[in-house]
Amino acid sequence: MTSHSHLAPGSGPPPGCPAHAGHRRGIPLYGPEFAADPTGVYTELRSRGAAAPVELAPGVHAMLVTGYHAALEVLRNPHVYSKDPRGWRALQTGEVPPDSPVIPMMGYRPNALFSDPPAHGRFRQAITDSLGRVDPHALRRSVSHNADRLIDAFASRGQADLLTEYAGVLPLLIFNQLFGQSDAASDQLITALAKMFEGGDGAAEGDALFTQYMHHLITLKRARPGQDVTSWLMAHPARLTDEEMIHQCTLLIAAGTEPVQNLIGNALRLLLSDDRFAGDLSGGSMPVDAALEEVLWKDPPMANYSVHYPRHNVSLHGVPLRAGDPVVVSLAAAGTDPALNPALSRAGNRAHLAFSAGPHACPAKAMARLVATVAIERLLDRVPDVALAVPASGLRWRPGPFHRALTALPVRFTPVPSLTPGDSTWTQPPAPSSSTPPAATSTVKPPASAPPARRRGWSFLAGWLRGR
Repeated sequence: MTSHSHLAPGSGPPPGCPAHAGHRRGIPLYGPEFAADPTGVYTELRSRGAAAPVELAPGVHAMLVTGYHAALEVLRNPHVYSKDPRGWRALQTGEVPPDSPVIPMMGYRPNALFSDPPAHGRFRQAITDSLGRVDPHALRRSVSHNADRLIDAFASRGQADLLTEYAGVLPLLIFNQLFGQSDAASDQLITALAKMFEGGDGAAEGDALFTQYMHHLITLKRARPGQDVTSWLMAHPARLTDEEMIHQCTLLIAAGTEPVQNLIGNALRLLLSDDRFAGDLSGGSMPVDAALEEVLWKDPPMANYSVHYPRHNVSLHGVPLRAGDPVVVSLAAAGTDPALNPALSRAGNRAHLAFSAGPHACPAKAMARLVATVAIERLLDRVPDVALAVPASGLRWRPGPFHRALTALPVRFTPVPSLTPGDSTWTQPPAPSSSTPPAATSTVKPPASAPPARRRGWSFLAGWLRGR
């Protein structure tokens, strides 16, 4: 029996319910107050029902789903909740301006994330088939090799910021290789993604930089296809157009970098600050899996996302939702729902929603876990006495409605020697089968010039690539 019920067309919520007073009562999710205490905000929102009004950015209103079972109803019912933001009523009417800082994360793109059937099935099949050709053993070797390269850069110092010098860089190096890009392109990608996920004043600039990056990638692979995910997408029987290629790759790189960075950083924070884990780090059986599982339940890297739009006025667990209003799933609040048995979050239980659920569940969750696991294990193996350089209470979180991300993760450790430089251990994934048609070559329209990126902490990568 479903808890969805239709409201009369044009009818509004009854007086006194959380949605009645409109969006004025929405709690902001974009400021430092929310970043400092999201748990308190989720508790307040839960008191208003399974979904409650929030502000994602100034003037951008949504309903945030905080209940685990209510979240599953949204995620598993595409006939009730659309993923296509072209049905976003406030954007259509101009209430939300097209240059809003959340548009890069919520605006329509012709990719698997923002599409409904039948387009969704076509896009997703191309993605899952292409990712399925990645050799996990080669991927593991690549993560280990690149982790060593990054650790070597700070190993002799005895101190580092594990966010900007390690967790924030490693996934980008890995996905650049998977998509056939060189390491040198990572600096632009880091800057673009950081601005987009923060959803602040630089979001539009980040979006422009990201578009420029993607145009270059597609142009390169149309001219010179190789043994990489980009080329396999191009050669897939789905016959993606250049525009569709750009947007599938945009989705994959965005989903495979920033969230994985946050997963590594949040898990390292837990391992280094929680006494349940700290005593085991040098014991030979490192509790990496347990830490990752707890983070995915309680502090997932994408805290609030999976945006849906009701196709008609509907009631979700007694909370009225209007057609065309954004419904955001709080993956973090769902995992800490008091209605759940606390034993669910113990190691080994993967019923969390950190990778979403339903037809739009992340197709690369196994790859994300592999990258995070190897990254953490390699770091703890190389510098086993690593410890936080500041009290855990002194760590700060980046503001933003969507992610759960630290600003820095300073650590200290006994200096260790760098490994002897050697040849790359990266091994290309298997060659395409004879049944896969060769990728056609063509040119992509050159991108418009993007504004220059403001330098920030992420620029560590540029210096590292240049040997500084």
